[in-house]
Amino acid sequence: MFEKVNPSHPDKIADRIAGAIVDLAYMRETDPKIAVEVLIGHGLCYIITETSAKLRSEDIGDAVRRISGDKDIRIQWVDTEQDEHLADNQSHGFRCGDNGIFKGMPVTSEQKVLTNIAKDIYKYYPTDGKYIMDYYDKYGSPKEERLIICQSNVPTGQLWKEWSGAWKINPLGEWTGGLDVDTGATNRKLGSDMGDSVTGGGLHGKDLSKADVSVNIYAFLKAQHTGKPVELLCAIGDDTVDGRPYSEIVEEAREYINSIGGFEKFAEWGLIR
Repeated sequence: MFEKVNPSHPDKIADRIAGAIVDLAYMRETDPKIAVEVLIGHGLCYIITETSAKLRSEDIGDAVRRISGDKDIRIQWVDTEQDEHLADNQSHGFRCGDNGIFKGMPVTSEQKVLTNIAKDIYKYYPTDGKYIMDYYDKYGSPKEERLIICQSNVPTGQLWKEWSGAWKINPLGEWTGGLDVDTGATNRKLGSDMGDSVTGGGLHGKDLSKADVSVNIYAFLKAQHTGKPVELLCAIGDDTVDGRPYSEIVEEAREYINSIGGFEKFAEWGLIR
């Protein structure tokens, strides 16, 4: 059983804004330290950043308006410097920025299929959408798949024509969705982004020194390569994880983020792409 949301879901809009702000920090510094929280909805966007980078309100405003699609949205931004003890942890090279437990799991066929369905629908209807697929009964035996499609701003009859194999489409009827009827918050849709790999720590709104980003990416990629579950832990200040220098794990995560176009693009679909 798996749920996928698309990039126009309010929670993903919050993730994308947080990712765009991290991208701005990397435009200012090679290795910035930053953590971002975003809450958005009903014409308001609240942002808190803890960062070493000198960010501009104009750039943040442009990102919020572009991603939310609301040129008149009100923005409240609070910016602070990172705690001196946390900053000192990274002063002599990359070290784990937090305590954490991390799990990487191979992506299932169910997760691949549903992600592709979500992407196909989003090509034609780039508005708030949420999708659920179930391949198994409560005893774990394979059965005919069940697909639920909830897609805003589209006539339900049109969806039935295009996705006649779905079990349910818009169960409560046609809906508008988006930021006018719901709020979004950073890292609230980790199940959609990580599938069975979800443990502690959020993927979005953080720089690469944070284990929540780099170790999660590393564990996920290792699970795809080996085809086996990966379980890791680290303590703040560790310079080695899984028998590898933490700096190497950071660089592997950097290569992955760069390959998909940055932190904002990462936030669109998460690790299960």
